[in-house]
Amino acid sequence: MSFILNTRDRFVLAGDVLLILIAVLGSYVLRLELGAAFLFYFPSALWLMGTSLLIKPIVYYLFGLYRRLWIYASIQEMKIIALAVTTASIVVSLVMVAMFVQGFFIGFPRSVLIIDWLLSLAFVGGLRFSLRLIAENRRMSTTITQSGQGARILVVGAGDAGALVAKELHKNPQLRKIPVGFLDDNPSKQNNQIHGIPIVGKIASIAQAIEQYDIDEVIIAIPSAPGSVIRQVTNACRLKGVKSSTMPGLYELLGGKVSINRLREVEITDLLRRVPSNTDTKLVGGSIRGKTILVTGAGGSIGQELCKQIARWGPKALVLLGHGENSIFTTMLDMQEIYPDLTIHPVIADIRNFPRICSIFREFHPNVMFHTAAHKHVPLMELNPEDAVTNNIIGTRCLIEAAIKYDVEKFVLISSDKAIRPVNIMGATKRIAEMLVLNAATRHNQVFSVVRFGNVLGSRGSVVPLFKHQIAKGGPITITHPDMKRYFMTIPEAVNLVLQAAAMGKGGELFMLNMGEQVRIQDLAEDLVRLSGLEPGRDIEIVTTGIRRGEKLSEDLWDEGCTTISTQNPDIFRIEEEAQLSDDALRESIDELARLADEGDSNTIVKLLDELIPGAAVESTPPSTLTSIE
Repeated sequence: MSFILNTRDRFVLAGDVLLILIAVLGSYVLRLELGAAFLFYFPSALWLMGTSLLIKPIVYYLFGLYRRLWIYASIQEMKIIALAVTTASIVVSLVMVAMFVQGFFIGFPRSVLIIDWLLSLAFVGGLRFSLRLIAENRRMSTTITQSGQGARILVVGAGDAGALVAKELHKNPQLRKIPVGFLDDNPSKQNNQIHGIPIVGKIASIAQAIEQYDIDEVIIAIPSAPGSVIRQVTNACRLKGVKSSTMPGLYELLGGKVSINRLREVEITDLLRRVPSNTDTKLVGGSIRGKTILVTGAGGSIGQELCKQIARWGPKALVLLGHGENSIFTTMLDMQEIYPDLTIHPVIADIRNFPRICSIFREFHPNVMFHTAAHKHVPLMELNPEDAVTNNIIGTRCLIEAAIKYDVEKFVLISSDKAIRPVNIMGATKRIAEMLVLNAATRHNQVFSVVRFGNVLGSRGSVVPLFKHQIAKGGPITITHPDMKRYFMTIPEAVNLVLQAAAMGKGGELFMLNMGEQVRIQDLAEDLVRLSGLEPGRDIEIVTTGIRRGEKLSEDLWDEGCTTISTQNPDIFRIEEEAQLSDDALRESIDELARLADEGDSNTIVKLLDELIPGAAVESTPPSTLTSIE
């Protein structure tokens, strides 16, 4: 066996051989002491030595004790050691009893077998964990030697993530980051240590800790921390001129692992994090696990995140449907890297092409589908109402008809708060798409539902990328009004709630996500400037261009007079609205919109949308500039 072991493992094997002999002799000495009884039973001790030397190394090898890097040993390795030693001792005991019965030796004290097992457990585990201790001491010595050259790190959060950060920094002295203290608000953790690093106070004392311990960088290691905590820490770091970085939020870590490699700079999404919602894992998992899931718009911001979060629930297959080949290709590569065993079908198609859509449904037979494909850029749709109608409305109708024809179990439309009393083409076409889904749910008794939410941070065409572009150019940042407010949610958080709402759907529901408090666009712009290491007003100007006629200062989450009903999740509401159009009227209106779009009659399209949707004011809203933010 030694021929297939490397030098390091041969050393471990030699140590085991020596310790096996010591364990046997030690067992007899502890049981009999060095006297006449020891000499009488010594022949059996020789047989136990020989049997142990023959059996135990083989058993240890079979359990992988000679194929591990013990400098990284953990609780899992301890369990394997205990199992291997116990198995080896049982086999040795059975052989010894059998040889005694056959008369190979005259009697032996049975209790030495138990003592030998305990000593072997201590020796085998001690040998291997001593290797880790030696390695840790070497790393610590290296860290101390290089401490004068490394950045002094303050870790915010003394939980599992914080402990992992400190441990990884110790293991990797080449990073030149020396953890010197923790901050945590848990009173029971104060004045304690983790990996030899003291917990020096609560988060509120961060400014004093930065000065007292001469901190060069602060690492936020609380994936579940709300935005208020992130803002508190980053503001203190900014005022003290200290760099800050963070672990991704809890929703970003879904399906992944906390790792030192995941550290990144604080982003605007971190400042707007909310306390994570409780996920009903049984409900969500039951709606996805083992099923074929189709996502339209899988190359978009929401679609990509949906695919990532769906994949962690173990679907049978995932169909990525999109019109842009490059974005679908990117999504496919990301999914294959994270979930290499998942069956993925990338499909390039236009949702307005009904025969093509039918062929896709016929080939893959999706059980559940999430419809995120839509033209969503507000100013562009004002200039292209015909395509907004054909994509957002006619495309949705094609998908609904295909879903009914091919027995899709569940259909979920991702909608927008701009569909409420819409003042633009995008919002109006999304509202008609909602009507189509809810009408189909009632008319065909299908589990079709709608999930509505507001702006998501960081999506393509949204306010954040535009502001970042303006900052990169040196400004100015343009906003329409200093009191303009919008609801914002991070993409991972929104998708997590979408999956929970979808799992709750029984058919015909209009769900609305709890968007929290509205955020002033000017505050958002100022935060982005500060995160760029600049000061608003001094380094980057923020210019007000004036509110436009028909534009809302703030968004609505539902129409006046509708009923909101709480669900089992406090961040998801169900909205009950009165049916605006009969089945026949809706069908005729959609046909008319399709005809007008084919003819390019944009003016009549706008008038018809205002007639169909209660509270709509699309016609009274002048076209937006291409760089405006709605």
